[in-house]
Amino acid sequence: MGKTILLTYFDLWLSEQVSNSSDDLLLELSKMTPLPDNLIFLHRLPVNSELASSQVIAKINFCQPDYIICCGMAACREYLSVEVIASNSGILTANSIDDNCTTLQTSVDMDKLLQGTKSVEISYDCGKFVCEQLYYLVLDYLRQSQLPIKCVFVHVPRLNDQNLPMILEDFLLIIHNLTLL
Repeated sequence: MGKTILLTYFDLWLSEQVSNSSDDLLLELSKMTPLPDNLIFLHRLPVNSELASSQVIAKINFCQPDYIICCGMAACREYLSVEVIASNSGILTANSIDDNCTTLQTSVDMDKLLQGTKSVEISYDCGKFVCEQLYYLVLDYLRQSQLPIKCVFVHVPRLNDQNLPMILEDFLLIIHNLTLL
C-alpha cells in the first residue's frame, strides 16, 4: 500500500448554500476511478474550529496518515490556493482570544508540491475564518506531537464546467507530488 493521505473538508455554513466547492471537488475526485486505498476522507467537518480540529486530530491518531490535505472553499478566488502559513489570531482558547499571536508554516516544499501544475497559486493569507484556525490547530498539533506528517491547506474556488477539469487535474497533481516528498 502507498502512503496514506487524509483529505478533509467542511460542511456548508450558510443556509442558502447548496454546495461547498471543496466537497464538490473531492466528490469529482471519487468519481474518476475507484478510490485508491491510500485516500482517507474526513467528510463535512463542522464549521467550528474546536470541533473540526478535534475530529481531524482524532482521525490523525486513528489512521496515522503520511500526509494531510485540508480543504476549504474560497469563493472569491479563481484558482486553487495552497496555503503556506496559518496564525492563531482569533482562535478562542479557554473562552478567550489568544493574545500571543503565533504563525506556523507548513513543512511542505511548495516548489516541489506545485511542480507541473498549471493554475495554482501560493497563498500567505488563509483568511481569518475557520480555515485558518483549523490549519493552525492541525499544524500546531503535529509540531507539539513531533509527528512527521506533512500537512497543507488548499482553498478551492467556486467550480463550474469551465474550470473543473483544470482544477481537478491540478489537485490530482498536488496529491501525486505530495506523495513524492
